[in-house]
Amino acid sequence: MKTDHSGKHYAESKEAEEILAWAQSSNPGRWIGHSKFTGLACRLIAEHCPDMDPEKAYTTGLLHDIGRYVGIVRGRHQIEGYRICMERGWDANARVCLTHSQVLKDLAKSLDYWDISEEDFEFFNRYIQGIEFDDYDLLVQLGDCLALPSGFCIIEKRMIDVARRYGINKDSVERWNKIFELKDYFNRKTGSNIYRYLPNIEENTIL
Repeated sequence: MKTDHSGKHYAESKEAEEILAWAQSSNPGRWIGHSKFTGLACRLIAEHCPDMDPEKAYTTGLLHDIGRYVGIVRGRHQIEGYRICMERGWDANARVCLTHSQVLKDLAKSLDYWDISEEDFEFFNRYIQGIEFDDYDLLVQLGDCLALPSGFCIIEKRMIDVARRYGINKDSVERWNKIFELKDYFNRKTGSNIYRYLPNIEENTIL
């Protein structure tokens, strides 16, 4: 475990990789490959951000969906991920388990089906409303949209992937626009188009 300058704790790379391997044995599936490429995307982008720690970015990305170890669930994976990371003292990783899907900072606008208790939902809502997203929250929200189980992808391809599986709602365009705002933010932060940092991303998709 490591500690950042603000006192938050996060898993070291080896620890994060080991728990993801354990989670794969509990619930194998496409989410494992997606998690690995999300972690890699976050690390590769963070390497070009002078004020970010690439290892923290990597492990928060790698573990953002770790709550899926419990089985095939929807919104519940966020709460379960938070719990398993907090049990290990990884409060920075736990935080991102809750923030990675909430780009609009409004659970009512989420695509998630809330297969959790009312008490857990209330906790989740209070948590999200009680914080300001930091750059690691934002980076994982972006990285989540750059990773398929088979590799890196442009944002539009990931959006279609999610829409085909979960559908869309009245807030989808607002959510998509927010992701493109995040891309613009990290383009400025890194000084280049972030697609350039992701190996083997589709040709001629540097927008």
